[in-house]
Amino acid sequence: MLISRRRSVAGATALALAALVLTACSEGGAQSRAVTSAPAAVTTPATSTASATASASASASASASAAAPTTAPDPTVTAGAPGRWADTKQFMQITDAWISDGRTYLSVRSARKQAATGDIEAWQIIPGRGSYSTVSMATGSRILLSVPLGDNSVPYPYSQAEFVRRMKRQSPTFLEGLGFDLTFDGNGRVTRLQSLYTP
Repeated sequence: MLISRRRSVAGATALALAALVLTACSEGGAQSRAVTSAPAAVTTPATSTASATASASASASASASAAAPTTAPDPTVTAGAPGRWADTKQFMQITDAWISDGRTYLSVRSARKQAATGDIEAWQIIPGRGSYSTVSMATGSRILLSVPLGDNSVPYPYSQAEFVRRMKRQSPTFLEGLGFDLTFDGNGRVTRLQSLYTP
């Protein structure tokens, strides 16, 4: 009887130890699985955030490129400022004059002149046949006007603003009969303008 009890106790003890071992193994496996799967749960949001940030940056760059202003053209660089007139004196007709951004511009074309007969030096204007071109006047250019654009038969100095005002008051037909001696600097800008007296 005593031996039977001891065997029963030993068997029960063995079963209890086996149950403890199985429980420990189960908990260890669960912990291992939790540790292994944890980085994946952290990595997924980070990857999504990086992708979203890259997409936002690309969209912002595209918007900035679309909104960037285009470079405005330089008003002094026009088809009518030919380099062939630089450092020369030309006889020309002027069909228009205006001021833009503080600079005076002229619409000009080459013409010819011939002396008129009479006691007073005067000129007859022979209009040119080419197209008009735009040139600019240098700051401080000297302007001398005679009748009919000026008030006297002899050349008299006028400001650029007054010259433009007098040009604007005239008709195209009137301006066709006027001639001007123009002096250009090395940049093709007018440094001296003198109207010719016409009877």
